[in-house]
Amino acid sequence: MTKKNKLKLCDWSLLVQTVFVLVSGLYLELTNSQDLFWVWVHVVLCSVFIGAVVWHLYLHFKWKSWFQRLKGQKSPVTRLLALFGVLAFVSGIVATAHWVCSYTHASIGGVHGKLGFIFIALAAGHTAKHFKFFKR
Repeated sequence: MTKKNKLKLCDWSLLVQTVFVLVSGLYLELTNSQDLFWVWVHVVLCSVFIGAVVWHLYLHFKWKSWFQRLKGQKSPVTRLLALFGVLAFVSGIVATAHWVCSYTHASIGGVHGKLGFIFIALAAGHTAKHFKFFKR
């Protein structure tokens, strides 16, 4: 499989996964994360999603200094996407650790949710900018 085909498969996978992550995140936001089952569904979905994001970055940059390459991107949307992706990831780990210890919603989970929604909005902009890749 060529790199272009792998990237297309990865990008379509990210597109589908983004919808599921968004829906599960909205559900948690609307229910104040009260349903244990849906919190775990969201954690699993987001873990798979992060794996796909890592695959996407690998296909673009291999393992060569991602932070420097992302910081040097011309597109401000791509730079912000990387920043909010890292913030959402780190806050997600902290929120999950808190959840595992207490099974209660914490303010860090709320912060994570807002960061995640910003990340998804930026990802939509990033996807729209590169939409011609999907059409081919």
